[in-house]
Amino acid sequence: MSQLEHVLSPLKVKSLTLQNRVVMPPMGTNLGNSDGTVSENNIAYMRRRAAGEPGLIITEITAIHEGGIVGPKQIGAYDDRFIPGLARLASTVHEKGGKIALQLHHAGRESMYLLSQGKAVGPSAVPSIVFRGTPRAMTLDEIKEVIASFGSAARRAREAGYDAVEIHCAHGYLLTQFLSALANERTDEYGGTTLKERSRFAMEVIQAARREVGSDFPVSVRISAEEFIKGGYSADDMQTILPDMVKAGADIIHASFGTHGSPAGITQAPAEYEPGFNAWLARKVKDVVDVPVIAVGRFNDPAQADEVIGRGDADLVAFGRQFLADPDFLIKAREGRSEDICRCIACNQGCIEREILGEGDIRCAINPETGQETIYPTRPAEHPKNVWVVGSGPAGLTAASEAHRLGHRVTLFERNAEAGGQIRYASRPPHKEIYGEWIDWLAGQVEKAGVDFKKQTEVTGEMLREGKPDFVVLATGGEPVMPTIPGIERPCVTDAWHVLDGRVKPEGRVLVIGGGLIGMETADFLSERGLEVTLAEMLKRSPVLKITSHGYMLHKRLRDRNCRLLFSAEVVSIGDGSVEIAMAGEKSTLSPIDHVVIAVGLRPRNELKKTLDDLGISCALVGDALDPRRIIEAVEEGAGAIWEISR
Repeated sequence: MSQLEHVLSPLKVKSLTLQNRVVMPPMGTNLGNSDGTVSENNIAYMRRRAAGEPGLIITEITAIHEGGIVGPKQIGAYDDRFIPGLARLASTVHEKGGKIALQLHHAGRESMYLLSQGKAVGPSAVPSIVFRGTPRAMTLDEIKEVIASFGSAARRAREAGYDAVEIHCAHGYLLTQFLSALANERTDEYGGTTLKERSRFAMEVIQAARREVGSDFPVSVRISAEEFIKGGYSADDMQTILPDMVKAGADIIHASFGTHGSPAGITQAPAEYEPGFNAWLARKVKDVVDVPVIAVGRFNDPAQADEVIGRGDADLVAFGRQFLADPDFLIKAREGRSEDICRCIACNQGCIEREILGEGDIRCAINPETGQETIYPTRPAEHPKNVWVVGSGPAGLTAASEAHRLGHRVTLFERNAEAGGQIRYASRPPHKEIYGEWIDWLAGQVEKAGVDFKKQTEVTGEMLREGKPDFVVLATGGEPVMPTIPGIERPCVTDAWHVLDGRVKPEGRVLVIGGGLIGMETADFLSERGLEVTLAEMLKRSPVLKITSHGYMLHKRLRDRNCRLLFSAEVVSIGDGSVEIAMAGEKSTLSPIDHVVIAVGLRPRNELKKTLDDLGISCALVGDALDPRRIIEAVEEGAGAIWEISR
């Protein structure tokens, strides 16, 4: 991997010379100030990414018009008052020797913020597939105004010192809405029955940007090369207008895919999709244009990107979430340290899902520094402590890693023979193997750092009294909850954890009790092996939301395998080969049932907390030991506990 001759080769595009072919593409952060100006958090986040030495960084979506924002914290470029902040952002990248492009964006109907106020606009009054709300159809004057706004924003980018601009013509936002027959029902010059006819708006936007920035300033256009939705345009359709985009002024084509309304979670690219799965679309673009093309699609390995460029499928490769997981991945690859790269696991918990679920600013589930750069401690603790970490799941391993990094004396204890905690089980269902690879990497990094790692060791009160640690991180995880159901003691009953680790191998017809993530993924695991699966959940619907990419794919697989999902279903009793359930007050019997798998969740395992309190030893409960949670909370709490004692 240390060679990377294609990835590390320079590229010149008009006035822009890139030191390598790695691109950090736009990713929403929600880090901006509430008035749309650049914040200190934006600056710190960007500085950290620029330190990874990509050839080009493209900013997150930047609003070109107040009537097209996705929210008040979206960075703006629709007024000269934004120029000073934008200039600081550009200077931050330049100080690290990098190049930066400003992405110009208008949400159109894809803004819940504007839809909720009745202010969203679009080419036609067609409801958003994602948000359901209906925009108001733009007048011709408004169309001209927005076109001019793209040009003015491009001019501001140049004045602010940017090296290029990128026009957002992808993912179902305004320009894509004009391209799509699913959103554009206009009968005037900005509508039409063919993609070429409907492309007029996009072409005029590109032309407006070109006029404002001059002939030698690079203009990139990010497209959804295929819409990936029934009735939408295809890659073959897109090929008919790409030469026109270049003629209008595009110097780079950024070949993305899909819209937020496309099924199968494609724009979120969960772990179900292989790294680099979209390179074929970049190839389709290159077949019809003679300008550099950027490939994108779950890339997390520079060696694979090198192959894509080497075989001519693309000229540059975008690594999005990988820059959140490990901003230094390119440097590590260049130095021949590929084993030290923390590869993105495509969980989407801290980035895409956090954004669509409205959970707050950007994070990374496996890198606690991301989005917290302004509070992330970089210097060793002034007063190093003797720190014990009990438990080596995500929270414990992160705590041990951070404690060592900050100069504490660390001992890590694990009662089992291997590290990993709940991730060992979470990595067993279909498409989740990368979770196991990540936890192996994290454990390996902790051991490589020289942390005193004591496996198969149960921490006792006597050990604590003798060892006298200054601080203990309790990351002891959780244990399965076994509900009180008559018949649960029968031999046919087991829990999901015994199934996932292979200790129990059900056969025949299986009932899974619990429709949360553990239950749904256990049903996925069993149905993939050909078993007939029924799932019973007391809630009216699964807590696993279809709006998330993994949730969508999980529900789809279970549906495609004819798994029976029973909601508002209470298990009354477990019999010999049958199970009695109650739904809406009506009792019925499921029969035959050969095996029952309990997957109703975890309860915290934190008995040591009382002992620590009695001994007067400071401690922090993190991860499942505090309350059952996702990777992102476990990792952030493990790191946060150490940051707190290091101040």
